[in-house]
Amino acid sequence: MTRGPQPKENAQRRNKHEHAQTLSSSTTEGRALPPGIGIKTAGAKRFWKTWATSPQAGNWIETDWAELEITTKLVDTFYQGDTKVAGEIRQRTAKWGGTVEDRARLRMSVEDDQDEGQGESAESSPTTDLDEELYRLLND
Repeated sequence: MTRGPQPKENAQRRNKHEHAQTLSSSTTEGRALPPGIGIKTAGAKRFWKTWATSPQAGNWIETDWAELEITTKLVDTFYQGDTKVAGEIRQRTAKWGGTVEDRARLRMSVEDDQDEGQGESAESSPTTDLDEELYRLLND
């Protein structure tokens, strides 16, 4: 037996935040990587594609896209061997809700789209490319 009053239903709780966001788990169309920023590594191109098509990108304005360009340039630098930028990349992606913890802090929740994803075929796995690139970076 627990002590104290019974908790109220969620609709009556005061901890519901007025700016909370619910995102769809489906990807957005996004934007193409601008050729003018000079991205050279496959890891940075993957980073752009991941964030440009993320559910968060559906709500982005022009300044958010500019921030993604800058961060992608930092990721390109990271994949070229400058690991000093890793902390900056982590801080920037946290502001977009890059991890479960970041989304909880930003009061974002993601709804699963049950309709989609059932018939997806296995494309060429980006994980294989990532593993090969990481192996190459660590053994150079």
